[in-house]
Amino acid sequence: MSAPAPSPLAIVDAEPLPRQEEVLTEAALAFVAELHRRFTPRRDELLARRAERRAEIARTSTLDFLPETAAIRADDSWKVAPAPDALNDRRVEITGPTDRKMTINALNSGARVWLADFEDASAPTWENVVLGQLNLIDAYSRSIDFTDPASGKSYALKAEEELATVVMRPRGWHLNERHLLDADGTQVPGALVDFGLYFFHNAQRLLDLGKGPYFYLPKTESHLEARLWNEVFVFAQEYCGIPQGTVRATVLIETITAAYEMEEILYELRDHASGLNAGRWDYLFSIVKNFRDGGAKFVLPDRNAVTMTAPFMRAYTELLVRTCHRRGAHAIGGMAAFIPSRRDAEVNKVAFEKVRADKDREANDGFDGSWVAHPDLVPIAMECFDKVLGDKPHQKDRLREDVDVKAADLIAVDSLDARPTYAGLVNAVQVGIRYIEAWLRGLGAVAIFNLMEDAATAEISRSQIWQWINAGVVLDDGKRVTAELAREVAAEELANIRAELGEEAFAAGNWQQAHDLLLKVALDEDYADFLTLPAYEQLTG
Repeated sequence: MSAPAPSPLAIVDAEPLPRQEEVLTEAALAFVAELHRRFTPRRDELLARRAERRAEIARTSTLDFLPETAAIRADDSWKVAPAPDALNDRRVEITGPTDRKMTINALNSGARVWLADFEDASAPTWENVVLGQLNLIDAYSRSIDFTDPASGKSYALKAEEELATVVMRPRGWHLNERHLLDADGTQVPGALVDFGLYFFHNAQRLLDLGKGPYFYLPKTESHLEARLWNEVFVFAQEYCGIPQGTVRATVLIETITAAYEMEEILYELRDHASGLNAGRWDYLFSIVKNFRDGGAKFVLPDRNAVTMTAPFMRAYTELLVRTCHRRGAHAIGGMAAFIPSRRDAEVNKVAFEKVRADKDREANDGFDGSWVAHPDLVPIAMECFDKVLGDKPHQKDRLREDVDVKAADLIAVDSLDARPTYAGLVNAVQVGIRYIEAWLRGLGAVAIFNLMEDAATAEISRSQIWQWINAGVVLDDGKRVTAELAREVAAEELANIRAELGEEAFAAGNWQQAHDLLLKVALDEDYADFLTLPAYEQLTG
């Protein structure tokens, strides 16, 4: 490893954390500073390009596969690098933030992979950013344990061979880390902070364990953004003396623009790629965001009415499987977000049946694995994939050559036979307020109405309110969705929460702040690209 120069990065407005010096070492910060120096200018160019592309969509109300990359799509000769042993069988993956208890429970869950999340399931407080890294370092050195202060229950890791393989998800390209500034006072991209600290401390340690530094890449909007990640990987491996090709990246296809560039994204990352994932809520959010002024044909109904069997969602998932398997990559399915109830067996029974049907569909469609949000769902998903896979680690041999998806199929939102309802508006407001309130308290993964919600859920909630108002949607009860109606529903929800919690607990929370922020991002004429950008300005810590 080359000798690092002293880091020019400054830590600002951050309270000291226990053991932070083990994460924020001079050498680690020097590495992050070098990533920032080399790659942030290109990141900034790509964010500007997003705005240009969005303006083009606003003008044309359409998308197509890229003519300039047709040769890549037509070339049958290229494949992604073979999967390492630790990532060859991914039939069930559990997701969650990197707090100490979750780290132990996820590794012990019986899932083949844990998505250790610094993105949508984690509010980016400095404590979550730094101590999340520390928890992973402790997990790999088997020095992690946890005792719940409320119950007194203790948690410890199982034997090494029983633990899930970690695939870490850094923040998306659009988010900065406000606590880490360069000499010019410029914030370092959160993606480079999360990736850099994790890679620097753990790449060699993971290799020694027979695994490697594996990543999920979120919010990718184009193959050029994937190319930037590939350049980051090449440099990081060289800098730290890690063999080229050690990194593996799975890209979430959770933006509508990326759905038109799946092959190109795999091509750009081919020496480091291991698969693509179908991220449902962010994908719907991206459709609304990009086609928000496209009129009635792009209006989505209630989010819970948009199932994975909707024709345009089916086109997206089947194209993903075909693309991955054609190129030797894993195709990973979407999230089962249900949280089992300790009090209502009937709720569990109905939900488990839905989860089973969803995972059966994915396995039978050719997916190689899928996501769950709770350890109790691991056995259900495992059973569904075991039925199809048997002893095989995956089903990449199912090439799905029967799939023929046209460009128009991916945005045929009006093919769905469902309409917005008043109950759907209420649910969007409820989930939006309740999630944002928890996020402002530093919680990124939140159980709401027996579902594990993360930032993607809040994004689709506020985006639908915005879209329905601006499209003049008339609901099932005859009411037109207006800003005033949204305010009425929000005021009623705030009153319900106050009654539900009691005056003291309500006052101790961030409820009014969450209510106001939801209405701001749902009603402002200028649509905020990401809810988390204005929310981060209000996040304490």
